[in-house]
Amino acid sequence: MDILLIAGLWLDGSAWDGVVPALEELGHRPVALTLPGQGDGAASATLEDQVAAVLAAVDAAPEKPMVVGHSAACTLAWLAADARPERVAKVALIGGFPSADGQPYADVFETKDGVLSFPGWGPFEGPDSADLDEETRSRFASAAIPVPERVAKGTVRLKDERRFDVPMLLVCPEFTPAQARDWIDAGDVPEVTRLRHVDFVDLDSGHWPMFTEPVELARLLAAAAADA
Repeated sequence: MDILLIAGLWLDGSAWDGVVPALEELGHRPVALTLPGQGDGAASATLEDQVAAVLAAVDAAPEKPMVVGHSAACTLAWLAADARPERVAKVALIGGFPSADGQPYADVFETKDGVLSFPGWGPFEGPDSADLDEETRSRFASAAIPVPERVAKGTVRLKDERRFDVPMLLVCPEFTPAQARDWIDAGDVPEVTRLRHVDFVDLDSGHWPMFTEPVELARLLAAAAADA
């Protein structure tokens, strides 16, 4: 299956370097996306530009792809399902949930000089980063790409209710499937509450399993693709 991989804030397509070969060995065709403003030097990129890049990859896939979003990019994967419900076979969300219509994409930290820079490890201490060694932390921080403000503060627009027919896999790394179900049942993630088919899978890692558990993450994604 064609599997589109979209990393979260501050990351480009190289974030999936450990996952791509593992998926290929399992017989799939992974494509790791580098988003406008996150690796291509387009400092003026907008959320709409990133959505357009994801949709171009969906449209270019020879077969209906599974679209994988990590962290903030869970919303990008869901926006693809909204814009192309007939073309997306499945979405898989890693360590995050999709924002609802009218919400900001990733207005989570203060922006400065027109960008959202990596804030350091302080906000992520605990389960998010407990599995990252010092070398990985240092490499991540030094390579982190400031995200254009017009991406982070862009407004999510969802239009097609057929998105709720697209199957979803929730990969739960720094939280458990039970916690995810509690949040969904409480109405904290309304987009997922309205889904007609959602599966949960646990992954013993922190928030960035593509760095610490790439082979296991690939196995879980491959299993999800087989069920699509």
